[in-house]
Amino acid sequence: MKTINQSVLSIIISKTLDGIITSWNPAAERAFGFTEAEAIGCHISIVIPKNRLNEEDYILGQIRNGSKVDHFETVRHSKDKQERHLSLTVSPVVDHTGKVIGASKIARDITQQKLTQQRAKKYTVRLEIMNMVMSAISEELDLNKILQKVTDATTELTGAQFGAFFYNKLDAAGESYTLFTLSGAPREAFEKFGMPRNTAVFHPTFSGEGVVRVDDITKDPRYGKNDPYHGMPKGHLPVVSYLAVPVVSRNGHVIGGLFFGHQEPAMFTEEHEALVISIAAQAAISLDNAKLFEEVRALNDKKDEFIGLASHELKTPLSSVNGYLQILDRQIKEEAPKKFLQKALNQVGRITSLVNDLLDVSKIEAGKLQLTTADFDLKPIIEESIELIQHSAAKHTISFTSEMGHCPVQGDAQRIEQVIVNLLSNAIKYAPKADKVEVSLKCTAEKVIVSVKDLGPGIAKDKLKNIFTRFYRIDEASPNISGLGIGLYLAHEIITRHHGEIWAESKLGEGSTFFFSLPKPLA
Repeated sequence: MKTINQSVLSIIISKTLDGIITSWNPAAERAFGFTEAEAIGCHISIVIPKNRLNEEDYILGQIRNGSKVDHFETVRHSKDKQERHLSLTVSPVVDHTGKVIGASKIARDITQQKLTQQRAKKYTVRLEIMNMVMSAISEELDLNKILQKVTDATTELTGAQFGAFFYNKLDAAGESYTLFTLSGAPREAFEKFGMPRNTAVFHPTFSGEGVVRVDDITKDPRYGKNDPYHGMPKGHLPVVSYLAVPVVSRNGHVIGGLFFGHQEPAMFTEEHEALVISIAAQAAISLDNAKLFEEVRALNDKKDEFIGLASHELKTPLSSVNGYLQILDRQIKEEAPKKFLQKALNQVGRITSLVNDLLDVSKIEAGKLQLTTADFDLKPIIEESIELIQHSAAKHTISFTSEMGHCPVQGDAQRIEQVIVNLLSNAIKYAPKADKVEVSLKCTAEKVIVSVKDLGPGIAKDKLKNIFTRFYRIDEASPNISGLGIGLYLAHEIITRHHGEIWAESKLGEGSTFFFSLPKPLA
């Protein structure tokens, strides 16, 4: 038996029911550091951590009952307190009468297996965080949010006590950088000491020379060379382990740097460095995209400002032209010139309507579209709108059906009329080959619903979801019909501000029906 014990690689230990060691093979000597002479006669607890002593009570309890303990994974420690992960198989030892007198334990060292599992789990967690960060920042267009997500994620991945992103922006003296995001530390921890300056430690990062990773920055030859502190000032966050990664845009410009610190030495590894470099590269692309988006948005704001200004400036001369044309219309009696005057008046009316719509768009974008709210009857508003449109569209017959004699609602009557006129005008304009438009007014317990149906070519399903978007036009469906694509956008904004809904239903070749609803006023 002793020869067998000495030849096998597994740890084999025998003990009494009281836990006293009776045999100890060479594999046990190598694993735990106790010689056979040192171990035999001692209690098995010499290799059991204090927080696991209850495991021995459980194992001996099973053995006393004649039961075997199979593949029991646990942790034991050596003479020098180094931990060992083991898989135990413990069997009862019986005498010639069959009485259980002790236990035989075979232990397999699974330390490397456990370390491999831990590394794999750690890698999986890091991969999940990286995927999450990559996905999150690739979809984000807000600079602040991108930088905060990147700083938080990389601080967690590296195990740093704190992380920060500094913009590569110098002050008038060409010295300080700009702190933008922090993770793991309050902002005051940095701000009370001022921003970092163009020192030998920071220069490689902000110049784009490369990554700086130091096990102990206080021992680095570049550290502590600058006035007034010659190192970290009193009260500064303790930094020993140091990692700094530049964030470089696609055109080679250094946007800024990610900085990480830990008060213990040698906390950042080559793996941490590679992870942060990967995320920093993706962050640079996202930051470029976000910057481009900001520029586009700024241009869009200028465009809206121009539309509002131009519309306002056009309104005064248009009013004057319209007034002069009306004076001429009253004074000229000949039929031929009067016909041309009427056409000019119609065209001025169209331009005036377009300018008014553009003004409304600029008011909406600026949040200045005002509604004059009052109680009114919706039914006569619809009837007046139909009469107005019918006057200029003799080819089409506009029918109106209603379930009620009157329809009280609350809102801005002029703006609601603007919506109805727009829907009726579109129904005629976009269905030139049809001769009929159907309008209805219905009422439910909570709201009133208005519908305008045309018999035009219809709208494709994939286009239908965009028709209320500003400046959206279905050009292939109406290439020869003028318009800017703002009428339905205005209608949507007006109805939405009345706490109502507007939508459309359509089938190609069967026409379209536009609906809007308004809440019924409280009794």
